[in-house]
Amino acid sequence: MTGRQATTTLWRPTGPEELALVEASGRRAWPPRLPEQPIFYPVLDEEYAVMIARDWNVKHSGAGFVTRFEVDTEFLRRYPVRQAGGRTILELWVPAEELDEFNAHIVGEIRVTHTFR
Repeated sequence: MTGRQATTTLWRPTGPEELALVEASGRRAWPPRLPEQPIFYPVLDEEYAVMIARDWNVKHSGAGFVTRFEVDTEFLRRYPVRQAGGRTILELWVPAEELDEFNAHIVGEIRVTHTFR
């Protein structure tokens, strides 16, 4: 008997350039970080992702998107949850050099759940 793989739902606020790169991957991977981005940080709370996409990405990029995706729960245990502010402002900090391995543990597609302009 085989069981279904346990996954954790994560969200990521993103701008149009990063989203275009996600689309180019077939909605299966996050693009490599830029030199000034040593950490990839998905978030654990949809409301926090909405706030960033709406209030920051729109202001800086003209559009903001919230994405939702699933990652193998067992794999995620290597990344402690970080509280970046209030009790619902929770993130995982994935070092840029580990992003390929992180992407390999995404289950299914990266989906856009909210769009702001």
